[in-house]
Amino acid sequence: MRRRLVGGALRRYRDNAGYTLEDAARVLECDRSKISRIETGQRGIRPKELRELLAEYGVPDREQAALVAIASRGGQRGWWHPYADVLPGAYLDYVIMESAASEIMTYEAQVIPGLLQTDDYARAIAAVEPGYATDQQLQDVVAAKAMRRQVVLDPRSSGRRLSVILGEGALRQAVGGPGVMAGQISHLVRLIDDFPSLTVQVLPFSAGAHAAAGSASLAILRFPDAPSLGVVYLEALSGGVYLESQEDVARYIRAFALLRAAALSATDSLRLLSCLSA
Repeated sequence: MRRRLVGGALRRYRDNAGYTLEDAARVLECDRSKISRIETGQRGIRPKELRELLAEYGVPDREQAALVAIASRGGQRGWWHPYADVLPGAYLDYVIMESAASEIMTYEAQVIPGLLQTDDYARAIAAVEPGYATDQQLQDVVAAKAMRRQVVLDPRSSGRRLSVILGEGALRQAVGGPGVMAGQISHLVRLIDDFPSLTVQVLPFSAGAHAAAGSASLAILRFPDAPSLGVVYLEALSGGVYLESQEDVARYIRAFALLRAAALSATDSLRLLSCLSA
């Protein structure tokens, strides 16, 4: 997925700069087919080569940095490295891109989003998911989710905006039992108080039909200083589906705006959560 996203961006930049595939190949001193495979996501590109092409196309430095962050797995420096064996490939791609995103928009109909889960809630969800053969794998998944929360919600990442729309069903589904849910909802209230960059809205049952009625889960990632970049992630048991075309991303951003309009305001949502946690 990350290869496709970066490759598509490189193709747009090349076209905008008026370069042919042969021109780009001369920059990297390679053959035309290598550039073609990079642009179609069939192969990756080293950070040095990516910077060379972007500089040649006249892409601003900060936009270059966003693309390099997406393209790189981060090696052993990424927090996800110890958990790479237990995280599905599509989900691993997602958390790498999420770490580079400047804006995260998430809708969940029936579960609390992973970034906002308590350990007990995350453990209850992981315990019933298929695919974990051992208790150690399950523990590793819960640990990975906890580490992801720490990194994305780090106060030092103050430039990142996180907008969450929760279906009322996510608050009513008794995951792990009443005690776990009470702790989870209290945790949501604390997060809203502690992180000004976090906005949570509840989509009540009374909203009726809405723009995401056919989706149980979706996330939209946007990236700093790269307005043409974006990706939609539709989570599924098989690992998830990605949409990266500008048209698809724009469509889901419009749908998310409609969801916001249909949901309770942030103030009314906090009031509801506070009542449920009392």
